[in-house]
Amino acid sequence: MLRSTSLPVAGRNTVYGAALNFRSTLEAMGSALSAKPYEAPPRAPVLYIKPPNTWIRNGEPIALPTDLPAVQAAATLAVVIGHDMYRVAATAALSYVEGFTVATDVAVPHSDYFRPTLRHRCRDGFCSIGSELVGLDDMPALDALELRVFVNARLACVESTRGLVRPVATLLADVSTLFTLAAGDIVLVGAAPGAPLVRAGDRVTVEIDGVARIENPVVAAADAPSAR
Repeated sequence: MLRSTSLPVAGRNTVYGAALNFRSTLEAMGSALSAKPYEAPPRAPVLYIKPPNTWIRNGEPIALPTDLPAVQAAATLAVVIGHDMYRVAATAALSYVEGFTVATDVAVPHSDYFRPTLRHRCRDGFCSIGSELVGLDDMPALDALELRVFVNARLACVESTRGLVRPVATLLADVSTLFTLAAGDIVLVGAAPGAPLVRAGDRVTVEIDGVARIENPVVAAADAPSAR
C-alpha cells in the first residue's frame, strides 16, 4: 500500500548517503583502493550527509550551480527509519523501517571518495526525495530492485540492488553500530554507478519498479526559486 510521506524535519532528522556501496564502483577503482589515501578497501560504511538545503520534492527544480557545467544524477533507494535504532542486528534491522521510497542523489562529478566533501554532495537541491512511501510488506525483493535513470525521457543508467556491497539490512545494522538512527531519518543505500551528467534544461526521472518514480527539471541556479 502506498502512503504519502514528507521530507525529513530540518533540525530533527538527517539524510545519510552510503558511498562506495556498489561492487562495480569498487571494481572500477581497482588498485587505487590499496594506494594512498585509501590504503585498503573500506571495512565500514563510507557515509556522507545530505543536509536540509539539499532536500527537494518530486517536481521541484534541481539548481545547477553557476560554477558547474553539469552534475551527476544517481538513482538510489531511500530507507525511512520508523523507530530509533542503535546496535541492531541485521536480522532485526528491517523491523525498524517505516517504509521505502526513491531518491535522486545529485553530486558534483568527482573520483575521490576518501572523505566525501560538502562541495561535492551538499549544494542546494542536491537530493530529491519521493513523496510515496511503500511498507516492507508491499515491497518487491529488496535485494533485486532495478534502479533506472532517464534524462529527457531516454534511459541513461540501469543498476540493481543485487550489486550492493552491503544489502539494505546489513547496511542499516552496520550504520547503527556507529550512532543512533532516529525515527524519521533516511538512509540512501548507495548512488548507482554510471550516473549520467545532466545540464540546465534537462529533465531527470528516477524510478524503482514497485516503489516510486520522481521527476525533476534541471535549471540554472539563477532561475531556481529563492525559497522552498
